[in-house]
Amino acid sequence: MFIHIGDDNVIRSEEVVAIIDHQIVASSTINEQMLFNQRKNKKVLDPSEEGTKSIVITKDYIYYSPLSVLTLKKRASMISTISKLEDYSESFEE
Repeated sequence: MFIHIGDDNVIRSEEVVAIIDHQIVASSTINEQMLFNQRKNKKVLDPSEEGTKSIVITKDYIYYSPLSVLTLKKRASMISTISKLEDYSESFEE
């Protein structure tokens, strides 16, 4: 399944490693260093921090998202719920 994380970015839900609040990341020197290193390796997409509420870390890239951690969590939970639903559609034979 896929998660829309804002700013025309859609990622595969199974690739998400972490979703972190931007304020927490900004207050940690270790996280800042990690982001700096990933920027040098060109692994950060949409690096403009204006309007950023959360950071989504995937296996390959880091995305800045204008959506809150709670909103992204709800979207991921909806995907989890949908994938667990039974398929009750009827198959018609003609």
